[in-house]
Amino acid sequence: MPYPPVIFQSSFSYEDAVSRAAAESRIDREYWDIFHKLHQVSHEAEKGILVAMGWDVSNTDVIERQRADRFRKDWAAVLPITAVISESEKAIYTSLPMGHGGQVSFQIDLEGGGTLAGSPDLSELEWLHDVHLGNERWARFKLCLPTELPLGYHSLRISSQSGECSAVCHLIVCPDRAYIPENLATGGRTAGFNVTLYGLRSDRNWGCGDFSDLRTLIDWAHDEVGFSFVGLNPLHALHNRAPYNTSPYLPLSLYYKNFIYIDVPSVPEFAACSAAQHILNSAAIQEKLRQLRASDLVAYQDVAHLKRRFLKLLYRQFRRSAQSDPQRQTAFTKFCQREGDLLHNFALYSALDEILHKQDRNRWTWQHWPSEYHDPNSEASRRFAEQHARTVEFYKYIQFVIEEQLTAAQAHAKDRGLSIGLYHDLALATDSCGSDLWAYRDFYVNGCRVGAPPDDFSPNGQDWAFPPPNSDVHRDTGYRLYRESIRKIVTHGGALRIDHVMRLIRLFWIPNSTTAAEGTYVRDYATDLMRILALESVRSQNIIIGEDLGTVTDEMREMLGRFGILSYRLFYFEKNKDGSFKRRREYPIQALVSSSTHDLATMAGFWKLRDIEARRSAGLVNDEGYRQQSEDRKREKQQMLDVLHEEHLLPDGFPHTAEEIPEVNGELHNAIVAFLAGVPSMLLLLNGEDLTLETEQQNLPGSTAEYPNWQRKMKVRLEDLRTPACQPYAAMFRHQLRSNGR
Repeated sequence: MPYPPVIFQSSFSYEDAVSRAAAESRIDREYWDIFHKLHQVSHEAEKGILVAMGWDVSNTDVIERQRADRFRKDWAAVLPITAVISESEKAIYTSLPMGHGGQVSFQIDLEGGGTLAGSPDLSELEWLHDVHLGNERWARFKLCLPTELPLGYHSLRISSQSGECSAVCHLIVCPDRAYIPENLATGGRTAGFNVTLYGLRSDRNWGCGDFSDLRTLIDWAHDEVGFSFVGLNPLHALHNRAPYNTSPYLPLSLYYKNFIYIDVPSVPEFAACSAAQHILNSAAIQEKLRQLRASDLVAYQDVAHLKRRFLKLLYRQFRRSAQSDPQRQTAFTKFCQREGDLLHNFALYSALDEILHKQDRNRWTWQHWPSEYHDPNSEASRRFAEQHARTVEFYKYIQFVIEEQLTAAQAHAKDRGLSIGLYHDLALATDSCGSDLWAYRDFYVNGCRVGAPPDDFSPNGQDWAFPPPNSDVHRDTGYRLYRESIRKIVTHGGALRIDHVMRLIRLFWIPNSTTAAEGTYVRDYATDLMRILALESVRSQNIIIGEDLGTVTDEMREMLGRFGILSYRLFYFEKNKDGSFKRRREYPIQALVSSSTHDLATMAGFWKLRDIEARRSAGLVNDEGYRQQSEDRKREKQQMLDVLHEEHLLPDGFPHTAEEIPEVNGELHNAIVAFLAGVPSMLLLLNGEDLTLETEQQNLPGSTAEYPNWQRKMKVRLEDLRTPACQPYAAMFRHQLRSNGR
């Protein structure tokens, strides 16, 4: 750990003091955008971010005092508040006032129980350097910890022989790399099938895909194709209100899941609940279900309203059967105890949201609630929780049921022979109107929004309108919420995609007083975050895939690779500098490869320019932008066709000119899948829309009501997947996977 190059003096100009404070707060003074243009960040933007972080930038002296205080916290403390170390170098850094001698005692309270202790003499420690701040002086040492210290979340206490210096810190010991199965680490390759769970059609669901539909899809994926995993959209909890509250990438909570995926008749209480059975069999409900199933779009509000109604009946049945089924009651109690305050806060938020909205239909978000409910720990919130204990418990029961059904789905996948099972997705954002912001406001920075710098689709930058994380608060609390966001997902799967994985290294911040184009990157404690991700990966045996698209540097990808995180490569984007598509052999091994994502055109839509047409219809591009994008797409189609011919994946006589091919036909479809299956990358992900050549994508970035985002269902029902109409597609997928060793 190098000596910090920090200088404190009152003779700095105000601008210099701001710039030094910004640098020490990990704010980048400049950055390169995707067009290789260098952006210099203004002092106003620097000050805006610093103020949001909690700095007082009123004058030079005030800034210098704060810099000194932060220096003492980070470099002169006996121990850091949190130390995240590697299993290959089990050591921490300690600072002691100059002149201290004798022994240094430490005790480690292990996560699983037990302790490790030692009392080395200070002379035995490796001296690193002295630390000076005015007349204050410290010596900094490296303290090696016992080699038998296991991976995990521990507590470290250290004290000097005199007892004058002592400290306690969160000690997190992590593996050097994330989990990669031995068969993939030694050159193997495999493949999976990606779907939007809400978009699954079936003759039995209630208008959107559910966990029982997922089990049916798992059976098809194994029997008909031989996939190793099934990929899903983020399952995070949503408000389920179209068009603004249906994005799985802007959830109300990262820690709990959307109850619309529950298969209500499969809940154990349903068999004993005559009221639920009677209502379900009524003509009115059966007609409603028929309409919901027939719709081409998911009616989130209607599905949520219907399922919540039935789940309340089942919860009452659960309460009534407490005496007759104590084992299930015990399981629920243990679940609530294990989840602790995270579950309680989420359930309290959900109960407040329901009841306060009923009292006043204009209360759509927690910002509209009476102010006494703006804090989960307020006296009013505590009284509410007591007065509405059953409603709060009902929302805990919902998550208990989700846990049961999702756990069963992953177990079913493994039992059927899918070596990975479920592939989940962790969103970057959390809705500022959701429960996470309500309950954990200190963990977010007020005064800035997250976005992206200028790129091909957004020349003025992107403003995603949600707040950035407060990295210092996360670090000071042992990264608890960060690791919980990972753990809540990896428990039920074998692979995890991290949306916008560059967030672990840096995020693009936009001060509230500026536009997106005036923002800049703020760096996080990347090594800490990577190590904890690797720890959760190894513990759960989950492969980690980082969505590294957009403005990503070679250094970032090198860091991701060093930690065993797979890159995320899309056929559309893998091009050479001259615009030509890369050959198969040029793809990286430690990666997942796919044709597209939810934000981009499907295979068929790409060829027919449906994404460009959608942007024009939504008013996202003008006539000139439409013309330019259409011309670019024509060139891309030709370049794609060229590489498929160069790889000898198209039959003799197939046209060499893209203009001769009006749409993706069977031969072109087969060639694209063959290309993807033949790259050396460890994982291949084939998309549900590409199975039956659907032309419309799930999400049109930049739109809300202008496009049915996150609502489209598959063209075919699950029952149709094994029929003659769909079998040729499955057979083609199966052939390409087998012939390419996947």
